[in-house]
Amino acid sequence: MKYDKKEFALTLGKRVREVRKYRGFTLEKLALDTEIEPKQLCRIEYGEITTSVYQIYRLCYSLNVKLSDFFEAIPLQNNSDTETQTQTQTEIN
Repeated sequence: MKYDKKEFALTLGKRVREVRKYRGFTLEKLALDTEIEPKQLCRIEYGEITTSVYQIYRLCYSLNVKLSDFFEAIPLQNNSDTETQTQTQTEIN
């Protein structure tokens, strides 16, 4: 499955919202902690915009989660590339 930019933004935003709620943060509290404007954070959560890696880092820091926790809901491979990506992963390790 290949994600286009909109699907990626929607999936990531949903994950940010899930983690935020699980950790007991209001949108306003998280916005204050991360220095991200509440309106912008809301737009991230609803997949209206993508965001920078640095802002995702700030979200992770404030929510006390690993960066990978935000991306676990997003598939990294499609079925046709499984063998190639397995080889690449093996080479990295």
